[in-house]
Amino acid sequence: MRFAAYEHQHRRRVAVVEEDGTLLPLPGVTDLAALVRETGGLSGLLEAGAAALDVPPGPDISQVRLLPPLQPASVRDFVTFEEHVEGVRRAVEGTAGVPEQWYAAPTFYFTNPHAIYGPQDGIPVPPGSSVLDFELEVGAVIGREGRDLTPAQARDHIVGYTVFNDWSARDLQGAEMKVGLGPCKGKDTATTLGPYLVTADELEPHRDAEGFLRLAMRAEINGQVVGEDLLSNMSWTFEEMTAYASRGTRVVPGDVLGSGTCGNGGCLAELWGRRGDRTPPPLVPGDTVALTVEGLGTLTSTVVPGVEPLPLPAGRRRTRERP
Repeated sequence: MRFAAYEHQHRRRVAVVEEDGTLLPLPGVTDLAALVRETGGLSGLLEAGAAALDVPPGPDISQVRLLPPLQPASVRDFVTFEEHVEGVRRAVEGTAGVPEQWYAAPTFYFTNPHAIYGPQDGIPVPPGSSVLDFELEVGAVIGREGRDLTPAQARDHIVGYTVFNDWSARDLQGAEMKVGLGPCKGKDTATTLGPYLVTADELEPHRDAEGFLRLAMRAEINGQVVGEDLLSNMSWTFEEMTAYASRGTRVVPGDVLGSGTCGNGGCLAELWGRRGDRTPPPLVPGDTVALTVEGLGTLTSTVVPGVEPLPLPAGRRRTRERP
């Protein structure tokens, strides 16, 4: 099933999306994240969705404003595409190759769950940035709580998938990473999810012998294709990522795990690193980015002007006086 969250006639609803774009509203449901928590996994979500098949159809999807499919409990963004690591390290850090430590475990960072945008939201340029980039990813949504999971156990904890755009201010990111802590305001302004939450069972026909989902991915800017890849080029499966995320802690319903950016033009920085110049150029207001993933749909966003940063002083060089 495909689920969408939307606003229509000043009301927020959740619906099953039919192949022809008809929305079948779920009776009494206004929050998909809450529904995921309440239903306790894939079978419960499918059962709830089946209830919508017996009610009168709602509006066509073209008549509503799509919202993010859900408000995540947390967002872990992984980096699982080797080709992406090669290109972006060259562009952002000025170094070549892939660190040997990258192969040891599926690394991730936590990004901002309070900056989630939907398929029809304008994306503001981050304050102080002039080098805005998109990132084409897939997000897995957790449907059941779990801790210290094996990859086999983790499969039952993934309820579905959505297209994931990790917007990145590369100039801010490059400066912040020199501190050695990880991205901060370079990744803090926006993450776009959508257009739907597609339940995990829908994608099983695309699973290969190693457990990867073989889905075609494409990135376009203003109608021009800039990147194409396969999701199956990940170096870890979503089940392995979920198992690692649960190590020593919990994953909970509504958590979103990003695949990391695909290769072969899954973001501009990778192309810049390979080509040695900023071609295509950084995104500016008016640019429209369309990210398509087979089986999940197309996530389209337009960049809009942001705000100017409010001034802050530089860090003080202290005398380190002691009591």
